[in-house]
Amino acid sequence: MPDSRFFEDLGPVALAHLAEATGAELAPGADPARMIHRVAVLGHADPQSLTFVSDRKYLGDLAASGAGACIMPPRFGSEAPPSCAVLLAKNPQAVYALAALQLHRPRRHQGSLAVSADARLEDGVELAPGVVIGPGAQIGRGTRIGANTVIGPGVTIGRDCQIGSNASISFAMIGDRVMIYSNAVIGEAGFGATLGPSGIIDIPQLGRVIIQDGVTLGAGVTIDRGAYDDTSIGENTKIDNMVHIGHNTKIGRNCVMAAFVGISGSVTIGDGARFGGRAGVADHITIGDGAQVGGAAGVLKDIPAGEIWSGYPAQPLRKWLREVNWLSKSAGKPRSGGMND
Repeated sequence: MPDSRFFEDLGPVALAHLAEATGAELAPGADPARMIHRVAVLGHADPQSLTFVSDRKYLGDLAASGAGACIMPPRFGSEAPPSCAVLLAKNPQAVYALAALQLHRPRRHQGSLAVSADARLEDGVELAPGVVIGPGAQIGRGTRIGANTVIGPGVTIGRDCQIGSNASISFAMIGDRVMIYSNAVIGEAGFGATLGPSGIIDIPQLGRVIIQDGVTLGAGVTIDRGAYDDTSIGENTKIDNMVHIGHNTKIGRNCVMAAFVGISGSVTIGDGARFGGRAGVADHITIGDGAQVGGAAGVLKDIPAGEIWSGYPAQPLRKWLREVNWLSKSAGKPRSGGMND
């Protein structure tokens, strides 16, 4: 569920109002006056929250969650637990996105003060000219922030960090001794869209970014906040310039990523993994502890722990080298039976 440090709660809102605002239909027996306080995915749902289920295989998880209300397709909407009020919709994810806009809004930095009056800065924090710090932000002693950097509402930054100039940090919790170089963008909304009643709509991104102690983020790095959960970077991971990390991705400790790596959303990366420059990883992939991904590789399936993969589509290094060698030899063989023989 959304962190109140970063999101304002606009609820509670009656279920009937959510149905009207989203174009969903109240299922028979659903109480239109039932008050909904928040949206939440199944893993975080409670009796005051609205969740969604698009596949019948998750009905058991819905029953276990105790969710107060759920958006479901008409074909199995009658199978919801008796305690769960149901909204019926062809595209439950779209209704969930529209309902989220009725219940939550990102906190904003308002007023004329560059450094909000209720921001908390410990002794020894150094701010260069033009720094903006939002309400409720907290910054630990010994941290230095470069010129024109913007720290959003509710952001927490630990001690002895170094933040470069023109960086943007929002919806984030950052540990101690973290280095973030110039022009990095941390915590912006990830890429998520679905088909709404009148066209493509953005899916609200209601998660956070968690960056643990000792992490280094190069110039121009972008890390999206989570859509439904958090994006997290483990201790002592080192990320080069111009790397992109998508929403909900979990990166372990002591990982290394060279420049221009692109990690799609909901990827899980184990401790000690290494990535060569321009490597790309598709969404919902798991990469095991100590795995290595070669430069410019395109990872389309899970990589077991400790293995080295390369190529496109990426595969175990020895297999890829054999294929490259075979292709090279085949391409160099003269053709037989031609007019010039």
